[in-house]
Amino acid sequence: MPADDPLFQDDDEANTPLTAEEREQLIPSYITMRHELNEAEQVNIGEGWRWAMSRRRNVLDQGLLDELHRRMFGDVWRWAGQYRTTGRNIGVDAYRIAMEVRLAVDDARYWVEHGTYPPDEIAIRFSHRLVAIHPYPNGNGRFSRLVGDLLARQLGQQPFTWGRANLVDAGETRARYVAALRAADNYDLTPLLAFSRS
Repeated sequence: MPADDPLFQDDDEANTPLTAEEREQLIPSYITMRHELNEAEQVNIGEGWRWAMSRRRNVLDQGLLDELHRRMFGDVWRWAGQYRTTGRNIGVDAYRIAMEVRLAVDDARYWVEHGTYPPDEIAIRFSHRLVAIHPYPNGNGRFSRLVGDLLARQLGQQPFTWGRANLVDAGETRARYVAALRAADNYDLTPLLAFSRS
C-alpha cells in the first residue's frame, strides 16, 4: 500500500503512524477505507475485552499484557501482541520497550502492595506509563485504557468512563484526553484522573 493511501492518512497528530512494513501486516483484505479499519479493530477489541473480563486475570503480568494486546488486535494485525521494532513520534526507543514495560509492571506491583497511591491513581499511573512507553506498533491508547480498567477492577474499583466517548475519532473529548495525557507527561496527573472518571 502506498504511503498516501487514504486508509492510513490521519490528521490527528496524537495518532502513531505505521511504517510501510507494519501496514502490510493488515489481515482483512476487504479493508480499504479508514472507517472499515476502525470498525474491524473495534470488533476485535470487543473480543479482547470479553476475554479479559471472562475471569479474574492479574493485569500486572508482562505476558498477560502482550496476550491482551494480541486478543484486542490479532484478527486485524499480524504484529498484534509483539513489541514494535521501529522508532515513533512518541514513546521510548524500541530497544528499551521490554525493560520499560517490566519496570512499569514492577512499579505498579509495588504501589499496590504498599498502598502508595489510592486505587484509581495506581490504575491511571500504570495506564499512562504504558501509553507513554508505546510498546506496540498501534493501539496503545486503547490498550492502555483497557489495562487501566482491568487494574481498577482488580483493585476493587469500577472501570473508568474515559469521557464516555469513542476516543478513536477526533473531537472535543479526544482533545481533552490528549491534553490530559500531555499534562501527565509533565507530571501533572490531575487532569487525567479527572478525565478518566468523566
